[in-house]
Order: sequence, then C-alpha cells, then structure tokens
Amino acid sequence: MTTTEFKTSTKTRIMYSLMSLGVATPAEAVAGIIAFYIVDVKNLPTEWFATFWFFYTIYNAINNPLLGFMSDRTRSRWGRRIPYVLFGGLPYAAAFALLFTAPFDGKDDPLGLLIYFGAAIVIWETCYTAFATGYYGLLPEMFGDYRERTDVAAKMNIFQTVALVLGAAMPPLLADILGWSGMATVLAVISVIAIYAGYPALFERADLKTDTSFPFMQALRYTFANRSYLTAAGAQMMRFVATGTLQTGILFYLKYSLKVDESLGTVILGIAFLVAMISLYPWRNWVANKLDSRRTLMLANAIMILGIVPMGFSPSINFTYAAAVILGVGLGGLVLIGDIIMAEVVDEDEVKTGHQRAGMYFGMSGFLITLSGLIVSSVFGLVMPAFGYNTLLDVQPPSVDLGFRIFLTVPTSIGFLLAIFLLWLYPLHGKRLAEIKETLKNKRDTISQ
Repeated sequence: MTTTEFKTSTKTRIMYSLMSLGVATPAEAVAGIIAFYIVDVKNLPTEWFATFWFFYTIYNAINNPLLGFMSDRTRSRWGRRIPYVLFGGLPYAAAFALLFTAPFDGKDDPLGLLIYFGAAIVIWETCYTAFATGYYGLLPEMFGDYRERTDVAAKMNIFQTVALVLGAAMPPLLADILGWSGMATVLAVISVIAIYAGYPALFERADLKTDTSFPFMQALRYTFANRSYLTAAGAQMMRFVATGTLQTGILFYLKYSLKVDESLGTVILGIAFLVAMISLYPWRNWVANKLDSRRTLMLANAIMILGIVPMGFSPSINFTYAAAVILGVGLGGLVLIGDIIMAEVVDEDEVKTGHQRAGMYFGMSGFLITLSGLIVSSVFGLVMPAFGYNTLLDVQPPSVDLGFRIFLTVPTSIGFLLAIFLLWLYPLHGKRLAEIKETLKNKRDTISQ
C-alpha cells in the first residue's frame, strides 16, 4: 500500500495521532490511580468514595450527551468541533493537576477532602468531555475510509500506549520522586505540549453538516435505538470496567497482597504497555486484516482473561511479571480497534439518519466510561470493607490479601467475558458493514463531483 492511496498526508495522520497522547495521558492517570490517591494516600473512606462516584455518574449522564450534542450543532469561525479542542486543551490539563493537589486529609477533614475532590473532578470531567468529544468526533470526519482509519488507529495506538506508560505506569514512581502534585504537573505539561503540537493538522469537512433543527431528545432516542451502538458501547463499557478494575486494584494488590512497594506498579504496567506497543504490528497486519473489528476485539478480550486470572494466584512478583506479558498482548488488540468500531457505528447512523453525529456518539461513550468507573468504585466500596480494609487503620488485617486478589481478578474477568458476549451480538459486520461503506463512498464521491 502506498501513501497515495490515502486522502490525507502522512504528516496529518501523525499530528492527529500525536494529540491522542495529550488526551489519554491525564485520562489514564485518573482511571488508574485516582482511587489509590484519594483513598489510600489521602485517606477518604471507601464508602464516601463509592457514594460520591454514584452522584458523579448522574452528573455525567447529563453532561456527556449534552456536550456531544452541542459539538454536533456548534457553528463558529473555527468550525464545530475544533473550538472544543482549541480552547479546551489547557483547562483540561490544568484541572487534572488540581486533582492531585488536595490540601485536605481524610483522617483530619474528610468532608473538606470530599468537597475539594468533588469540585476538582467535576471541573476536570467537564473539560475532558468537551475536549475529547471534539477531538474524537473529528476522527470519522477527517479520515473517511477504513484504510485511513486503520492507519490512523495504528499511529494513535503507539501514542496511546506511551500515554498508558506515562499516565498509568509512571505516576507511582514519579510521585515517589516529585510528590503527587509534582507528578500531576509534569503529566499536565506533557499533555499540553502534545495537544497543541498536533492541533495545526486538524480540519473539518465542508460537506458534513448537521441539521441544527435535529432536537436533543430525538437525537438521544436515535442513539439508544441503534443496536450497533448499544452492543458496541456496552462491550466498550465492560472493557473499561475490566481495565479500570485492573488499573485501580494493581497498586493495592502489590502493596497488600504481594507485600512489595506499590511503585513496582510502574514495572508491571510498563511491561504490559511495552508488549502492547510491540504487538500492534501483528495485531494490525496479521489479525485485523484477516478478522473484522468485531472478531478482533473478541479475541483481544479473551487473551486479557488468560492474563488476569493467574494474578489471583500469584505467589510472587515474578509470576505477576509473566502475567503482565499476556495482558500486554491482549491490550494491543483492544487499543487498536476500540475507536475504529465506534467510527463504524457513526457511519451506519449517517446512512440511516442523514446526519453526521459523531459528537453525540463519542460523548455518550464518555458517559459510559464514567459509568464503568461507578461500577468499579461500587464493587471496591462493597468488597474491600468486607475483607477488613479501612483507610483509618495504620496496619491492615491479613484478610485484605485475599480481598485484593478477588477484586483484581473476578470483576475484571466478568467484564471481559461480558464484552465478548456483547460483541457476539454486534450486528455491524460482514455484508452489512460492506454495504454501509459502499453507500457512504458513493455519497462522498457524488458530493465531490
């Protein structure tokens, strides 16, 4: 395949992909370590954390689809999606730094800590939703066919894997050196640099216009009546439940189950992410080219189960290192196809409705990620106190060893299994997907003539 087969330049695809480093680094840190920071470092009671996340999810149920809908309807001299990226990147990174700069401690002032944390994460989430919806909403618009999208996805996956290392693996080590606030500041600066280095490559297509008369509730009904979206988004949510549980539990698991320093989480996750990056080539060139997006994701989820289950029985850190290699192989497939399958859903919706509504779909996906966080925090808040874990204790009882092994492996495995089941129900594949692509190709060709 030559680059001339693509409608966009190599430079454009690289710069767009680079921005995903800026998007994903803070998001991965929040998904992976915010619970450890707030609960174990700042000593917020687990029950308080789980209860707050419930109300936070309700906020997201309104915030995410509304901002996605606004993104689809925005009209400005910068475009409809680009303003959210242009003006949202810096506040997004700054709000992230504030999350890890809490001036209160749960032992002395749990209410003050809760109020600060609640305000900071609501601000961060609002900035993230607006910014990320604009950015990901440009994906199906800038890159119109499967070849372009898989090429961009492969490049994005490289940067997103780096983001996983920076945002999920490095924070414990950086926090040991710089403190938690210093760690967050460093990652925020990296995020801003990546975002605005790639920003000049963004563009919007003049032929894609959303009818501003399309009401919000009608758009919402169309979204939730779309079987392709429901199954793909459901599978995506279960994947985030599984990976969120893994990221949340790994530091607790190392500290209380394996009795090693939690900073070794950097090594464990680093191994997984390095293997994921290396595996991108075979996933893209050997697996995804032979299987469709649906079956590729099903296989990747299955491999993740093979990696996570042995960790529940791990006698030592060395055994966990080996499990991390398997997890890395599965993760490579997950990150490669995740955005592609949602772009397929956007394409199908455009054929059905005549509207390009990527903002609504990617905005709703943001809500589902938050909902997955609610599931993770709720399970954490129920399971760990049952095994005696108490943030106010200086020494935890021996029973927390088993508790964190169960938390790390059981909800994670269930999440990956449910993702496989939902992908099995996903209808947009084979002949139907080919027809959608052909219809859109003919539409684009007609408009360009």
